Amino acid sequence: MTTEHPQWFTSSYSSNGGQCVKVATNLAASHGLVPVGDTKYDDGPILNVSAGAWAAFMEMAKSVQP
Repeated sequence: MTTEHPQWFTSSYSSNGGQCVKVATNLAASHGLVPVGDTKYDDGPILNVSAGAWAAFMEMAKSVQP
């Protein structure tokens, strides 16, 4: 079930140091976009990325070796 409002989450890899990106993937199926924002600024600007671009970014990120 999706909602009309972003359901934000941050990576489990972030150490909660305040330098995190928040993402809301719950809107990808219903709206075709993934909102991305900065956790330091709850009311700050949000970048709406297309679901396809987000999927491509995630595939690239998963393929990078640390």
